[in-house]
Amino acid sequence: MDPLLTLAITVATPAALVTLGYAGLCWIKPFTTCKRCAGTGRTTTRVLRRPRACRRCDRGMRLRTGRRVFNVFHRLRAEATR
Repeated sequence: MDPLLTLAITVATPAALVTLGYAGLCWIKPFTTCKRCAGTGRTTTRVLRRPRACRRCDRGMRLRTGRRVFNVFHRLRAEATR
């Protein structure tokens, strides 16, 4: 077997597994906890430390980046086949 082919396979296999694993995670569990508010849905202001609603999320959950990309491609395909 060619050593270059072996190297390509050993590099491509873990990358493919990670990508497919993340795609599966985005399909099964599309939402994740917000990192800014730690899933509480509330943050504090910088000056007075008053609690307020988190601007990044709604109720402490955010859509994963991979799921956002999937939704864009899904909408694009649906509009193109209309």
